[in-house]
This record gives sequence, structure tokens and C-alpha cells, in this order.
Amino acid sequence: MTAEEEQRFRSMLFSELGNKIADRGWARFPAYTPEDRSRLVDVANRLTSYWGQPVYAEVEDQCRVRLCLAGYKALPELSPARA
Repeated sequence: MTAEEEQRFRSMLFSELGNKIADRGWARFPAYTPEDRSRLVDVANRLTSYWGQPVYAEVEDQCRVRLCLAGYKALPELSPARA
């Protein structure tokens, strides 16, 4: 991906996943590579800054990452996504 394509993709994730999290408190997205997971952690960090409340990024398995607000954490040992 070019830098411009990457930026557009991250913006789309921010919007789409942010809307899902706002509606139901969590969202799940495929993450097949370390780059995919890193991208989703970045989105969680951006949402945390934007909303002023923690958005957690949880790797569910080798293929999925779950982003959620504090009241929707699946595992108690999660910590907020950090830069």
C-alpha cells in the first residue's frame, strides 16, 4: 500500500469501527498480519484520544482483533491501547 492508501484505510477503520463501538461498545475486525494488528492498535489509540476514554485492543486469535470500551472488555487483564 502507498502511504496515501494506508492513511485512507486507517481513516476508514477509524470511522467504521468507531461507529460500531459507539453503537454497541465493541467491534471485531480481521487481522491476519502483524501490520494489521498494529493498524488496529493505532485506531484504538486514535479513538481513545478522540473520545477521551480508553478503547482497548484485544487480540482474540491469529485472525481477529476486538476493540472495545471498558465496560465491554472480554478479559479482565486488558489494558488500554497505548502508543
